[in-house]
Amino acid sequence: MGDRFGYGDIKLFSGSGSTALAKEISEYIGVPLEEYDLVQFPNENLFIKLRGSIRGQDVYLIQSMDIPVHRNIMEMLIMIDCLKRDSAGRITAVFPYMAYARSDKKDQPRVPITARLVADMIEVAGTDRYMTIDLHAGQIQGFFSIPGDVLTAFHILSDYFLEKDIQNGVVATVDLGFAKKGRNFAEKLGLPLAFVEKRRQGDHPRARSTTIIGDVKDRDVILVDDEVLTAGSVCEAVDILKENGAKDIYLSFTHALLIDSAVDELSEKPIKEIVTTNTLPIPKEKILPNMTVLSVAPLLGEVIIRAHEGRSVGELFNE
Repeated sequence: MGDRFGYGDIKLFSGSGSTALAKEISEYIGVPLEEYDLVQFPNENLFIKLRGSIRGQDVYLIQSMDIPVHRNIMEMLIMIDCLKRDSAGRITAVFPYMAYARSDKKDQPRVPITARLVADMIEVAGTDRYMTIDLHAGQIQGFFSIPGDVLTAFHILSDYFLEKDIQNGVVATVDLGFAKKGRNFAEKLGLPLAFVEKRRQGDHPRARSTTIIGDVKDRDVILVDDEVLTAGSVCEAVDILKENGAKDIYLSFTHALLIDSAVDELSEKPIKEIVTTNTLPIPKEKILPNMTVLSVAPLLGEVIIRAHEGRSVGELFNE
């Protein structure tokens, strides 16, 4: 199944940070995952050896930058170098979640822009293209000089809520920074929009949820965000929504990092349903009874096929 660019067949590789997702993508495309040997020496150095040649082939490496973040990033970079040195025709790094995406600007003196550094490392390692989902900030695309497909789980999540047909609902964003994406969500569902406003109070180092802009009284609320890390902001938002008379609250987000006590915090809040995706592997112990995990495998699988065949990705979303 060669493509019109002159590369060979699709070759799929899975890093250890995305084994379950990579298997789903493999089944969707109908292409097996390639085998390789991965050894970690006692000094934590990694060694990778491919079990077969990929010379001239169209290679896709699937590796999310999950915890352990630095191990997974380094493993991805070493794998890319290994693929390059075996003369792959084209290498595409598929990282559904990009670590350090919040470090995208100098917002205070004497700090790094680590998202740019990560992009540079991926490129220098030998990557020809990249794919990712819901970057924290759109400008991160500009950190890459190589072409890429920056996808979104927006359609997967919004379609799920369309099927629920929530009549007396409102879409709310966890903060004003997510306003534009929240507006798109509300427009697709045909619902009004509200915002949870955060302000820094006194000398407190973190902004806290304080007020609601919009009407949520006696309405079901779909609270949207891009990722949930410790769940602090989400839980504050749920509290203030309830204080303002919200009825059932649904939580929707793409990246389920869920570190520290996030799962415990979420389990104690009056959330009717938590809807997220598998851009990051979610251990069974972190999946709550009211949690629905939607798969991004069909999305990534379809984009891989289109990239291989040289067809438009935008057509998938009528763009």
